[in-house]
Amino acid sequence: MTRNPVTEDVEFIKALAEVLRSHDLSEIEVGREYGKDDSLTVRITRGGVAPVALPAPAPVAPAPQAISAQPAPASAPAPDPAEEAGMVTSPMVGTAYLQPEPGAPPFVKVGDTVTEGQTLLIIEAMKTMNQIPAPHAGTVKRILVEDAAPVEFGAPLMIIV
Repeated sequence: MTRNPVTEDVEFIKALAEVLRSHDLSEIEVGREYGKDDSLTVRITRGGVAPVALPAPAPVAPAPQAISAQPAPASAPAPDPAEEAGMVTSPMVGTAYLQPEPGAPPFVKVGDTVTEGQTLLIIEAMKTMNQIPAPHAGTVKRILVEDAAPVEFGAPLMIIV
């Protein structure tokens, strides 16, 4: 069975865009090797998809169009949770964990009262578990990150009022 490069490449790019969206990534780059002189490298960023063609045999059909990885605009913009009072943001890049170990109860839940310095969650960065303390006492209003989710510096984690 012969390879249909345009159809397969478009499906591959669509799948990568879905991975970018579902894992809330800002960028992904992947290469595929089809044979000795047949390959494809795709780099997708939040701004869109930019297929990068490497030396390959003469194309059978035109290259696929760029596919936007951004979600469709909402009818009314949602309020930015980072602007809410009591926001706790990530002090580092890493993976956020809401519980000390798998199967254990979470450090805090929505509605819990916390004291200043109490551990809210941990962020794993470079194989080190970093406890994230409550910056002030209050009640957990919202938890904005999922367990085992990647977080960036300054990303909103929780709201404590």
